[in-house]
Amino acid sequence: MLVRMNPSKKVTLGTVRERKVRREKIAMLTCYDCPTARIMSEAGVDTILVGDTYAEVVLGHETTLPATMDRMIEVCQAVRRGAPEAFLIGDMPYLSYQASDTEAIHNAGRFMAEGGCDAVKVEVDRRHVDTVTAMVRATIPVVAHLGLKPQSVHVIGGYKSQHRSCDAAMQLVEEAKMMEQAGAIMLLLEAVPSEVAREITRRTELAVIGCASGPYCDGTVVVLHDMLGYSAGHPPKSIKRYANLHETLLTAFSTYKKEILAGEFPLEAHSLSMPAEERTRFEQRLRTSPDTTPP
Repeated sequence: MLVRMNPSKKVTLGTVRERKVRREKIAMLTCYDCPTARIMSEAGVDTILVGDTYAEVVLGHETTLPATMDRMIEVCQAVRRGAPEAFLIGDMPYLSYQASDTEAIHNAGRFMAEGGCDAVKVEVDRRHVDTVTAMVRATIPVVAHLGLKPQSVHVIGGYKSQHRSCDAAMQLVEEAKMMEQAGAIMLLLEAVPSEVAREITRRTELAVIGCASGPYCDGTVVVLHDMLGYSAGHPPKSIKRYANLHETLLTAFSTYKKEILAGEFPLEAHSLSMPAEERTRFEQRLRTSPDTTPP
């Protein structure tokens, strides 16, 4: 049964926190354009991440690193127009917060003021506690992204699962607590073993969103193109596909080309026509006008 949203019911941080308390799962998706956001809203998906994966799945880059502030802000604006009631999270791109706390606050503020976001997401570990604290002090709601950090892809040597050893898992549990104490409003765990994700979720009052991190988090986020079978980026092996848009679009594009070449589209039925009176006048005018067609 399709659950339709009440367009006047704005989803807030309070809404997300209530879902944690009620143990109601949170369904989050990435989104990169206004029409898709409208469909998500209609389907009841009211927690949306404008991810820097935009650089991969839409622009065709090999990593998320080429995402820029200006482009991410523009995408956030588009998604906000499509889903005005959603809890919208903007993903801060590479080097938009790492250089200094001042720059982090300024760029995060742009997501809030210009992009219409309700929060920003930053890829962090224990080295970023002071940055998160400074951003929170500046009234920026921060979602702390732990585990696999795609912006560090060149440091870690690729898109590899993290924290599978006991020591690394304990480090992540500690860092999650650090982020909560620093004032983060939510945690996002990417490619974290399910046992570790379950323990972090159990130990914190914050809503914990998993990305390829098992069933025990308070919610799950997946990249839109991965769940739609719209091949791009680096989809995790564990992703469940809910559609196969690659095949659907391939069939549509192939059929379109075939019909164009065969003269089957467009037909007169697909064309505009002049009103009868104007067509008569047009034909008369043509008969009295010199033919200016080049030889």
